[in-house]
Amino acid sequence: MGLSREFKRRRLLGWAVLSSVFILVNFHRVSTGVLTGSLASAFDTTGAELGLLHASFFYIYAPMQLVAGVLVDQRGTRRVTVLGSVVMAVGAVAFASSDSYLLGLLSRALVGFGGSVVYIGILRYCANWFRANEFATMTGVTLSASALGGLVATTPLALAVGAYGWRDTYLFLGAVGLVTTLGVLVFVRDSPDDAGYEPVSSSVAAPDLTVRQVVGNAKTVFAERTTWVLGVMMFFAVGTNYTVMGLWGVPYMVHAYDLSVATASLFPLAGNLGLLFGSTGVGWISDRLGRRTSITVVTATVYTGLFAGISLLGTPPLVYVAVAFFGVMFLHGGFLLSFTIIKERHSGATSGTATGAINGMGFFGAAVIPGVMGVALDAFWTGETVAGSRIYTLVGYRVAFGIAALSGLIGLCCALWLRRSSR
Repeated sequence: MGLSREFKRRRLLGWAVLSSVFILVNFHRVSTGVLTGSLASAFDTTGAELGLLHASFFYIYAPMQLVAGVLVDQRGTRRVTVLGSVVMAVGAVAFASSDSYLLGLLSRALVGFGGSVVYIGILRYCANWFRANEFATMTGVTLSASALGGLVATTPLALAVGAYGWRDTYLFLGAVGLVTTLGVLVFVRDSPDDAGYEPVSSSVAAPDLTVRQVVGNAKTVFAERTTWVLGVMMFFAVGTNYTVMGLWGVPYMVHAYDLSVATASLFPLAGNLGLLFGSTGVGWISDRLGRRTSITVVTATVYTGLFAGISLLGTPPLVYVAVAFFGVMFLHGGFLLSFTIIKERHSGATSGTATGAINGMGFFGAAVIPGVMGVALDAFWTGETVAGSRIYTLVGYRVAFGIAALSGLIGLCCALWLRRSSR
């Protein structure tokens, strides 16, 4: 079936509006990297407490992924995303107004709760509006779009915080969130049918599921060993990347290389550029070659080596760090093929539940690994603070990057199992 130019424009408009919300989600995920010093000073935190504050976004976000999958399967992308976007905006305003560590923790958790439904909602939208052989590409393009949020959360955020303070900056972002919510309400429709078009041949309308059917779908998804292997791989890949780029990457550059926060933020910016190009590039290559697991094995191998290099060298040349940060996020696209692998194993009626399951496992890693690295760094605290922020030894950062390399190695083992089983 040929697709009209009008139809293609209409589906891209809906996708673009949804992606604008996802850009904000990704901003909130990683903004604590630039805010580390400000938050440590405002809330008087240790490394472990700062890791918990960063991870509080993911403690709600992770378990909500399975729920989000069920919700978008049953209620559709539009309604679920509108509600989530409003909650995320309210959480951002509350975080900006927090006058204690506990309130900051709860507010950031609220942001995570609102943002938890957005990505799965977009995947469901793409399953309805795009053909099966376009899905991996659109998954990659969506992650690339979200990387714009990560880019804004680096040097631009550092400059904004320097000019206006982190609280006023977050208040502004809450207002932006309300504007994007309005965009979803006006421009997004769950399926081509809802917008007056013929359905795409590969799409399946969101079913009206009973509780028994929901439980049955979840049992089907979790009964497969592949689901757990993909979930473990995502646990370590997502958890490590959002911890390094979203929390400890900037302090490492500041302490190990004596850089300013604004200059140090350029390195996570390079990482988000890697995500911008890698998610789309790897997805496109996968669709063109029709290969999934073999690409994941290659990307996991190089990914592990890049983190291991920083751990072994401690302070490698700055060029290497920039290339490594760009590289691990570019190669993250290989791990994200997990969504395509799981979708191809399940019918459209359970695709939201399946993708939500492994996405939830991935972000559970983002909830756990920041605390693990924070505890490791606290073990190597020098006893000194600068502007309220703890100073850690180089050995501590080498241990932290060693944890990142180990995570990559575990992901590689999962990828090898998937490759073998696919044969």
